[in-house]
Amino acid sequence: MATPSRILSLFRKDLLLEIRQQYSFYGVVLYVGATIFVLYMALESPESRVWNGLFWVVQLFICINAVAKSFLQEAPGRMLYYQTLVSPLQFVLSKLLFNAVLMLFMSSLCYALFALFLDHPVLKPLPFFGLVLLGGVSLSLVFTFLAAIAARAQQNAAIMAILGFPIIIPQLIMLMKISAAAFSQTGTFPVTPIAMLFVMDGLVILLAAILFPYLWKD
Repeated sequence: MATPSRILSLFRKDLLLEIRQQYSFYGVVLYVGATIFVLYMALESPESRVWNGLFWVVQLFICINAVAKSFLQEAPGRMLYYQTLVSPLQFVLSKLLFNAVLMLFMSSLCYALFALFLDHPVLKPLPFFGLVLLGGVSLSLVFTFLAAIAARAQQNAAIMAILGFPIIIPQLIMLMKISAAAFSQTGTFPVTPIAMLFVMDGLVILLAAILFPYLWKD
């Protein structure tokens, strides 16, 4: 049974590690800023379709950089220690929660910098920002689960990319198509694809809860 107190304790542990190892966090922030600045130097004022596509592609690579280390930084000895303290369900749920919160911040930062450097062609900013947060969480859930698999495969981060892109590309295309409505006054956000994103998020959490205990025992 995944007690909330244990999950929150593990969440605080990851948060404290992130605060102490600031080079990791600031490295991702630097990556975000540098990437968007390079786009600004190259494009300055891209039209709305290009802006939308670039935004979600940058979101994807931000997620990979921010989430990949979640399991890969855990040493085998430390994982054995965790097994004596918490259940695998508590451990994986805490990782999913922490990375979702981290991506909420990174997604907000990315949107703010895009709006600052690359103009702001979004005509419906509030619905678009809500979709940005939902998309950031969705990407983080998928890559957190894949990072767990990669961590058990001799710490091979390449496995996460190999497994991740075939899964994440349809989701990314869906996010681009949904967010296109934010660039038109007459466009409406489709309900069905948004509901599908919530369902996919739930399925990823369910798969992680079912499959991670087997990886934990390995």
